[in-house]
Amino acid sequence: MTFKAEYIWIDGTEPTAKLRSKTRILADGADIPLWGFDGSSTNQAGGHSSDLVLKPVFTCPDPIRGGDSVLVLCEVLHPDMTPHASNTRALLTEVAERYADQDSWFGIEQEYTFFKEGRPLGFPLGGFPAPQGGYYCGVGADEVFGRDIVELHLDRCLAAGLKISGINAEVMPGQWEFQIGPAGPVEVADHMWVARWLLYRTAEEFDVAATLDAKPVKGDWNGAGAHTNFSTRAMREGYEPIITACEALGEGDKPLEHVKNYGHGIEDRLTGHHETAPWDKYSYGVSDRGASVRIPWQVEVDRKGYIEDRRPNANVDPYVVTRLIVDTCCSALEKAGQV
Repeated sequence: MTFKAEYIWIDGTEPTAKLRSKTRILADGADIPLWGFDGSSTNQAGGHSSDLVLKPVFTCPDPIRGGDSVLVLCEVLHPDMTPHASNTRALLTEVAERYADQDSWFGIEQEYTFFKEGRPLGFPLGGFPAPQGGYYCGVGADEVFGRDIVELHLDRCLAAGLKISGINAEVMPGQWEFQIGPAGPVEVADHMWVARWLLYRTAEEFDVAATLDAKPVKGDWNGAGAHTNFSTRAMREGYEPIITACEALGEGDKPLEHVKNYGHGIEDRLTGHHETAPWDKYSYGVSDRGASVRIPWQVEVDRKGYIEDRRPNANVDPYVVTRLIVDTCCSALEKAGQV
C-alpha cells in the first residue's frame, strides 16, 4: 500500500515568490524523506548546478486527495544542507528562538482577489460594477462573487488542521479574506503558506485564479493587505508594553525597513486613502484604520491585548513579516524590561 505526498515549497521568483509543488508516492508507514528539484526552473539556481534539496518542515492531511495523502511544506536547502537564499523561514526560526521566552502570538488577515478571464470576479465585461460600499461582508448574488470557492477552501483548511479562524467578503467584488491564527511566528507562517496553496488549488478547480496583488484594480478601490496582529505575553497582560511595541515600530529607520519588506507594490496601496496610512509616514492610534498600526478600542479599555500592523501587503512573505515584527518589538520590550 502507498500514499501520496504533495511537496510544497516557495520559489525564487522576484519581486514576489511563487508556490511550487509536486507529488511523491511513498510506502505506507514511511517517514517523509528529503527530496530534490531543479532549481534552474524555479529561479533558484543556474543550469550548471541546479540540484536543490526539499527539507520537510510541516506536514498535514491533504484535504483534496483525502485518505492517507499529506501536504508537505518544505524549506529549500543547498546540497550541503545550508539554507538557500530564498529560504526566509530559516531566518525567522533564528529570531523566533532568540525571543521564544516572550511567547509571541500572531494572527494574519489574508486578503485576496479572484480573477476570471482577465478581470475580477463580478466585474462586468468592459466596464465596472457599482462603487464599493455594499460588498464588504455582503450577501446576495448582486454583491458577493465566489462564495462557493471560499466555503470549499475554508472546509479544506479545517480538514487539514490549519489554524484558520474566519472568512469574510471584502470591499471589492471578487475580493475576500481569511484569517490564520492565533499562533506563534513560525507556525502562523507555515499555516499561511499551506492555506495559500490550498486557495490556489481550490480556485483552479473552478477555472478561477486567486491573486495576492496589492492593488488589483487601479482607481477608487481598496487594495489587498495582510493586516498582521501581534502580541507578546507582556502585551497580553498590560498596556505599557503595547505602547512600547508601537513606539519601537516607528523608531529611526524601522518604518522604512519594514515597509521595504512588506510586499511588492506597497506604494500603490499605502497611499493615505482607502483605510491606509501613507507608506512613508509612520503613525499609530486607537481604533484608527488610517494609521500604520492600530490599537483596537477594546485593548485600550482592557489595558491589555494586541496591536495590528496594517501595512503588510497581501503578497507579503509571512516568514518575513513575523521575523521583522518579533525582532523589532521583542528587542525593544527586552530593553525596557517588559518581558
